Amino acid sequence: MPLSELISLLPHLFLAQAEPSVLSRLQVEGGVDAYYGYDFNRPASATSFLPGTGTTARRHSEASVNLASLGVSLAPEPVGARVLLGFGTGMDVLHRAEPEGDATGPEVWRYVQQASLSFAEGPLTLEAGIFPSHIGLESFQSQLNWTYTRSWMGEFSPYYQTGLKGTWRFDERWSAQLHLINGWQTIGDNNSGKALGTQVAYAGDRLSATVNTFVGNEGTGAAEALRLFIDTVITFKVSEVVSVAATVDAGRQARPGETAALWYAAGANVRVRLARPVAVTARAEVYCDRDGLMSGTAQTLTEGTLTLELKPAERLTLKAEARHDRSTQAVFDSHDTDADGLPRQRPNQTLLVVGAVAYF
Repeated sequence: MPLSELISLLPHLFLAQAEPSVLSRLQVEGGVDAYYGYDFNRPASATSFLPGTGTTARRHSEASVNLASLGVSLAPEPVGARVLLGFGTGMDVLHRAEPEGDATGPEVWRYVQQASLSFAEGPLTLEAGIFPSHIGLESFQSQLNWTYTRSWMGEFSPYYQTGLKGTWRFDERWSAQLHLINGWQTIGDNNSGKALGTQVAYAGDRLSATVNTFVGNEGTGAAEALRLFIDTVITFKVSEVVSVAATVDAGRQARPGETAALWYAAGANVRVRLARPVAVTARAEVYCDRDGLMSGTAQTLTEGTLTLELKPAERLTLKAEARHDRSTQAVFDSHDTDADGLPRQRPNQTLLVVGAVAYF
């Protein structure tokens, strides 16, 4: 080989042997999730869903933004990090239950989706900071879900948590997680206790299943209120065209001086891919909040949703959705108002939503 050719190959040989640089591992990410929603109740408050919920399509008869995201991530080789910020109506709902305190509260954290450090070595991955919750079928990122609006099971379970997470991969299919966290979707803490979360997961070619748990004190101050929760998610690819998913939840929380509060729920999803860029999803769900701990009212919520999804480009998802919710109590705002100008409430709501998510 001529000396000139050998010299020209030296940089390539050096790069092939060198460790990946930080810049080569750095990835910028983001996107915009915009929507228009119409609530046939025509709520005087201009808001759909229940207080503290509605991370998608919260505003009635408005074109608005659920979520505009921007962030950077560094793949763990072995140390990594991810910071993801968000803006929009979904973010306003997300942190609303954060406890107020010195250097913490909804206003302090309102733009943060994730801020975490990670370490990966062999089958072990550790992550510390603010990171997505291990509970539930649905993600806070709309493009990752089969439907556009989220289920009651999603809205009443954590989208994020704060603490330390350890993941151990036994092989390509089986894994387990252990979480030591501040509490139930909280960055700040309203008591001195910490919570434990676990996950056992199986990911096969057609069948995937996870069993998730949460155990922790959700009382305020010195009040003890132990919460126990279990969540099971199963997805099955029936064929190249049809996929199904089922979720079952059950929770119990002690209450000082009262009987324990109970809640339980079940949901089913069927997704049919009509063509490569077109899919239809049907979802049905029942959520029983026996003592009103999660929703603020002792009630049973039922919900049915039909979603048409189009993907005209790889990084663009369009969804049109019809949704009907019914409660055993009057909990949804209507167009009528009382003598104080507050919206009168009805036991049902029907929504039509069109959403578009572009991401990179």
